[in-house]
Amino acid sequence: MKTPTEATTTTEAAAVAEQSAQVAPETKPSTKGATSKKNAPKGQKAAKGAKPAAKKAAKPTAAKKEAKPASKKTAKAATPREGSKKQIVLDLLNRKDGASMAEIAKATDWQNHSIRGFVSGNLMKKMDLPVVSFKNEAGERCYRIAK
Repeated sequence: MKTPTEATTTTEAAAVAEQSAQVAPETKPSTKGATSKKNAPKGQKAAKGAKPAAKKAAKPTAAKKEAKPASKKTAKAATPREGSKKQIVLDLLNRKDGASMAEIAKATDWQNHSIRGFVSGNLMKKMDLPVVSFKNEAGERCYRIAK
């Protein structure tokens, strides 16, 4: 049989064996400093449209820039390649009665929203052509280059 002193020593040993909380091992602090991202801007940029501060002296007025010849993009926009869809649409619109949306769509395999965008953006804005939009007797939307 166990004596009362042995029983207390066993209980004391059990109390000492409790688990402690998990602790991460200590690490040394980093000696490396903070770095900025690659290609990050060096300072604040000015707002769009704002004039930058004048750092350089003003150039003399006698030294003006020479006028540059028309860019290649402008020259290409005015004269489309033969057989291109742009040329096909221009040929259709140059007819006396113009061309309906259905005729242009059939010739180019474009959808109606693409035709409208091409007429307003490419022909009217970029090429500065006077394109007239009207409805024919059948009620179809038609376009024609005004002369």
